[in-house]
Amino acid sequence: MHPPRFAGGFPGTVAAVLFDMDGTLVDSDAAVDRSWIAWAAEYGVDPALPLALAPGHPAADTVAKVLAGRDPETIAAAAARELALEYEDLADVVAADGAHDLLRLLDERGIPWAVVTSADLRLAKLRLGAAGITAPILVTSDDVARGKPDPAGYLLAAECLGVRCERCLVIEDAAPGAAAGRAAGALVAALKNVPGNIQIDSLRQIAELIGAQPA
Repeated sequence: MHPPRFAGGFPGTVAAVLFDMDGTLVDSDAAVDRSWIAWAAEYGVDPALPLALAPGHPAADTVAKVLAGRDPETIAAAAARELALEYEDLADVVAADGAHDLLRLLDERGIPWAVVTSADLRLAKLRLGAAGITAPILVTSDDVARGKPDPAGYLLAAECLGVRCERCLVIEDAAPGAAAGRAAGALVAALKNVPGNIQIDSLRQIAELIGAQPA
């Protein structure tokens, strides 16, 4: 595991942590890919297209882009079908490496945290449940009018925690989510070579950073 790389330095104490869910707090990448591949086969589209567009976006937004030009009823039904496939496939959904240790550390330190996801409430609860994680604050696509990269979800989570977003650390693995975190004014730690203030390859590196803060 490489040490975290900083862009602009690590500015003091983190007051709260805001997690993306899929691919960040929860290892669900394989399940996500399977659902989109199955959906693409049903709708006769190249699976490479939704797989490229989906990361960080609500499923309905991806479906609308893939099926652009279709009538609204067809698009709505297709979006519902894609979500149904995601609801059904939890076979190998688990907590991301280091997730439980990091959450335990945050609780020990009294640092509040929340999950901000492009999934809807039902899917978020299913995947977090499969990973054995109960979020004290959960912001989903059902809670905001606009999904990532709009900052609304992260701003709402910070408000619910009673912390200014400028004092929050956002952890993301997709470009739209990282952009949402930056637009909200938060410090962004990014996985998978996504641009952020901090480049990480494991949640364990965040535990190291939090652990180095004054108690």
